[in-house]
Amino acid sequence: MLSTKLRTHTCGELTKKNLDSEVCLCGWVSTRRDHGGIIFIDLRDRYGITQIVFDPDVSKEALKTAESLRREDVIRIKGTVKPRKEGMRNPNLKTGEIEVFIDEIDILNKSETPPIEIEDRVELNEDIRLKYRYLDLRRPMMQQHMMKKHIAMQAARNFFCENDFIEIQTPLLVKSTPEGARDYVVPSRVNPGKFYALPQSPQLYKQLLMVAGFDRYFQFPICLRDEDLRHDRQPEFTQIDVEMSFVEEDDIFEVVEGCIKRIMKETTKTDINTPFKRITYKESMDKYGCDKPDMRFSLELADVSEIVKDSDFGVFKSVVESGGIVKCINPEKDISRKEIDRYISFCQEAGSKGMAWMRMTEKGLESNIAKYFNEDVQKRLIEKTGAKQGSVLMFVADKPAKCNEIISKLRNKLGADLELYDKCEFNFLWVVDFPLFEWNDDKNEWAPAHHMFTMPKKEHWDILESEPENVIAQCYDLVLNGVELASGSIRCNNIKLQERIMNIVGFPKKDAEERFGFLLEAFKYGAPPHGGFAIGFERLVAILCGFNDIREVMPFPKNKAAQCPMDGSPSEITTEQLKDLHIKLDIVKKTK
Repeated sequence: MLSTKLRTHTCGELTKKNLDSEVCLCGWVSTRRDHGGIIFIDLRDRYGITQIVFDPDVSKEALKTAESLRREDVIRIKGTVKPRKEGMRNPNLKTGEIEVFIDEIDILNKSETPPIEIEDRVELNEDIRLKYRYLDLRRPMMQQHMMKKHIAMQAARNFFCENDFIEIQTPLLVKSTPEGARDYVVPSRVNPGKFYALPQSPQLYKQLLMVAGFDRYFQFPICLRDEDLRHDRQPEFTQIDVEMSFVEEDDIFEVVEGCIKRIMKETTKTDINTPFKRITYKESMDKYGCDKPDMRFSLELADVSEIVKDSDFGVFKSVVESGGIVKCINPEKDISRKEIDRYISFCQEAGSKGMAWMRMTEKGLESNIAKYFNEDVQKRLIEKTGAKQGSVLMFVADKPAKCNEIISKLRNKLGADLELYDKCEFNFLWVVDFPLFEWNDDKNEWAPAHHMFTMPKKEHWDILESEPENVIAQCYDLVLNGVELASGSIRCNNIKLQERIMNIVGFPKKDAEERFGFLLEAFKYGAPPHGGFAIGFERLVAILCGFNDIREVMPFPKNKAAQCPMDGSPSEITTEQLKDLHIKLDIVKKTK
């Protein structure tokens, strides 16, 4: 690295090539060991660790100062690089063959005893980690995560720049438009009673950039959504956001795959094969029960509704007769009764009323419900599921959406428990041909399955109003190891068609003009055919680091209550601030 006035090298840089060199290092005291009047300290910075030695034969004054050092004190040292003694070398460190004997030391800052251990081996409470995040981030593992995120971002940026994309930042204070989640809103002081929204995504603005003629755009926007949190959701997160003009789906797939390939190569040294496999939404739901299947293992589902309706098992018959479905999974493993009970509990905790099962034996299917399935029904079940002796067939019965949700979770659980896949594998998959609309039972109306700016397949334009349930959209999701990694679509650039779609999802022309008028106005002046995608950047980096929790690759995340234990946000504001913003609070304060 470039030297500075305070240091000539970093703590991860010195090797045998530097022997007998005079060097200056800066960093934090990681460990301190007193060996009979000679003090050894591991000096740490984000680049690594260097062992430094305070020897009275070199400098008694430096040794005396070192006696007062404690963990996390910040120091600057000057000394000479020497080889470590035989048997004292550390092959796990780049600097493990050398040590620095100290002539001079400056204590740049003293540290109180840290409230957490600054090392990777110690398991820490989540709230404590977030409260003292600036200390948590000193841990080598966390710094490696941030470095990997940096490398991934630079790899993506370089890929797009090399392929004629232009990086443009879209605004953070925008008009509130319905995009699926609740908006975070910002009151305007100079426009009393009016509010900005923080962008859930740059969706409308990147489409406007296509109208403006910037035919290849990208950025790394911060997106903000007020929604319930889980391990892969935060109030704010980063996307790799891309839009292209004069393209079809295959063009976009090629760009996404090229970007991912570059990121994988530069962050994990892994060469991945492209193009990625593609399956339709219908195939994904039929075979795996979800639209983001983990393809590292097969374990496909079987819809046995048409078979079990001919049985005498009342639970299955009533579910099928009321429009539900029955799906079966065959893990092809001999699973004990105790384990079966555990999977029944798992399904119940996931929202199912239960899970039925039958074991394949020499005599046929056996369990406490097998008597309700005659020989012909059993034969058809065995044929449909591929059951072999020892197999345990597991059944979930419910309304289609609920059944698929439960049994897909069971599939993932079985895949993990039975170790059906390599945890180090990266398996990418395109899911295509999603429905354009989905029915919202709560509101009793059609809603966009992705968003309302998606182009329907041309052959379905004529059935938009008459058969909305059958309209297929030109949209696509990229899945990695069962995680939705990216989503995108070919956009609707036809203003008349766009107005028809908006009307179906509850935005007649007058309402559409009020909420999206600026976009519809722009489309009057020659909107090119265009499409794009957005990659969940933290989701990708987290998986590359071996995690599913995106907080592990975010410097200052929120907890599950959308709070930051470190800075205390969200917090109250002063009466004066409220007055400036023309806001009156109408809430009941909690009493202790």
